[in-house]
Amino acid sequence: MRPIRLPEPPSPTIGVPEIFEGGAYSVIRRAVIIGNGYPGSENQSIGLVRALGLYDKHVLYVTPFHFTPYLNLYSFSLLIARRVTRPRGGINEWLLWLPVSLHQKLDYLIQLIRIYSRGRNYVPLPLENGGGSVGLASVLEADVKQIVTMARQTFEKDGPLLVVASGRDTISVASSIRRLASENVFVIQIQHPRSQLNRFDLVITPRHDFYPLTPQAQEQVPRFLHSWITPREPPDRHVFLSTAEDRRFVVNFLLQILTLGALHQIDSATLRSTAAAWHDEFAPLPKPLLVVNIGWPTSHCRYGADLAKQLTAYLLNILSSCGTVRISFSSRTPEKVSKIIVKEFADNPKVYIWDGQEPNPHMGHLAWADAFVVTADSVSLISEACSTGKPVYVMGPERCKWKLSDFHKSLRERGVVRPFTGSEDIAESWSYPPLNDTAEAASQVREALAERGWR
Repeated sequence: MRPIRLPEPPSPTIGVPEIFEGGAYSVIRRAVIIGNGYPGSENQSIGLVRALGLYDKHVLYVTPFHFTPYLNLYSFSLLIARRVTRPRGGINEWLLWLPVSLHQKLDYLIQLIRIYSRGRNYVPLPLENGGGSVGLASVLEADVKQIVTMARQTFEKDGPLLVVASGRDTISVASSIRRLASENVFVIQIQHPRSQLNRFDLVITPRHDFYPLTPQAQEQVPRFLHSWITPREPPDRHVFLSTAEDRRFVVNFLLQILTLGALHQIDSATLRSTAAAWHDEFAPLPKPLLVVNIGWPTSHCRYGADLAKQLTAYLLNILSSCGTVRISFSSRTPEKVSKIIVKEFADNPKVYIWDGQEPNPHMGHLAWADAFVVTADSVSLISEACSTGKPVYVMGPERCKWKLSDFHKSLRERGVVRPFTGSEDIAESWSYPPLNDTAEAASQVREALAERGWR
């Protein structure tokens, strides 16, 4: 049996978040999402825009350059999806630490040198971000200018433009848009931008991004590197604790929102509609249904065949308490991990391993599962599972370090997850207040827009 490769991010059925059924059109009627080519980051931006209700006019506009393939599954009042992409391959893999604009320009020069060194006539080089071939100075600026021009020219008719960006590579683009059109746009940066927070109207970042500033983290980093870690400064002294236990603080009139996990597109309305859509396939399955989501090793959570063998042993131990087990792998799960698990469970009648064929059952899993086992590497997959309020067991958190370790500690302290030990009775349920970071962030975005005077 071929192991499933879970698309990233999943493709949920659209549902209207209950608290935003009225939409947000009195404030914002259009949005620009700036992506970085990583689905996990882009999914956060899409989730926030969706939670704001910007989708119901069924008009989709995508610029003629790179865009996320799954965006055409959603309808926004006006969604302009742009992607900031780094050069890949060869020496570029050693240059990922550079700012994306400098990296693109350096790659452009390297390609020119290669062309001239081979004695070829000059041929204009196509750019990743589209629009034909242009000079070096326009490698990045062309996209910014286009968005700024559109925001200014349509402001009187369509109102302010919401710009949502996620990830380090989008920082320069998003901040440039705000600098050039601050009266016409509201710019949100998801994930901590390292420094100079006042370049944005609002920053949304997980609490564990501040782990590098804790005493434990400071001891792990050589002193001469302290000024290079993200973030550089602690939260401002103006800290407020809401009933949802999320911290908010103002820095130079900037509202910063701290979340526990990652933003995503899962909400109760989506789960209800998905449950109905997947009823015929999942309703007949023997209960309880355990869903196992397996990610991939990262720099902060390393594992290999050893974790696969341990997970296999644990699943065999708890199999008697399960009615059905469904297993999914990420597209980046190492083959040495998936092979061990597939070899053990491929012929087990209780276990189903998705073969990767459409339709993707990920949303059906979230809606119908009675419990989840998720490997500790993926903040996104864990956040999605924890938004259901169902038991979530995490495999391998002891292998994580740095801020990912702090993320798991926060989840355990809140009672949202438990470590997977292989001694669980899956039929024994437990619950907790579901993580609702996306809806809470969207609510605070609306407050920030109101404070801006856009009512």
